[in-house]
Amino acid sequence: MDCIFCKIINGEMPSKKIYEDELVYAFMDIEPTVDGHVLLIPKKHYTDFMELDDDIIIHMNKVRKELTKMLMEKLNVKALSISFNYGDSQVVKHFHMHLLPNLLISDGAKNTVDEVYQIIKK
Repeated sequence: MDCIFCKIINGEMPSKKIYEDELVYAFMDIEPTVDGHVLLIPKKHYTDFMELDDDIIIHMNKVRKELTKMLMEKLNVKALSISFNYGDSQVVKHFHMHLLPNLLISDGAKNTVDEVYQIIKK
């Protein structure tokens, strides 16, 4: 399989890991829309949300809640948007959630991914 997210999970490509457990992996987006843009993905390859089984989506939502709290505290933001794409709008065909701090009140990323990663990993 030639999936970039599967390669990240398998350690074949580098990433700035934020969280990992037996079912999911979260990492910094390399082309962030806003500072702190994190992707949360299942470790098992699912093309889109229509393929997800209930257990994995429930688990992803629990982790998403933890990550939302952590990102908002570490980045000192008051808002966070969560989104995922479906169909042709999905650039990488491996289901993923976007966690986007201050998306609606920001005018884009101001810092490098490395700078934000250092704040989050403190």
